Amino acid sequence: MSRLPGRAEHHWLWQEDAACRELGSRLFFYPTGEQRAEREARDAAAKEVCALCPVQRDCLRHALEVGEPFGVWGGLTAHERRELRRAGAGRRALRSTG
Repeated sequence: MSRLPGRAEHHWLWQEDAACRELGSRLFFYPTGEQRAEREARDAAAKEVCALCPVQRDCLRHALEVGEPFGVWGGLTAHERRELRRAGAGRRALRSTG
């Protein structure tokens, strides 16, 4: 008898349909030493990609569930996700995304 949990593709399969899949990580994660104005512009560009993404909710749900500490996920920056969690809205966001 196996005690392994079994297949788990369902945890990441949504990523195959992500709008950012072929864009690389530079747009979504800030480099060391990035200035505030540059970060704001990069975050805004990343959020534009997220706004058109068919799996935006899945992405945000993932980031909230695992406590992703960096980058833009599901259209929110790490700071914005921390604020959601701090306000207790993260649980509500997870429930409303199905």
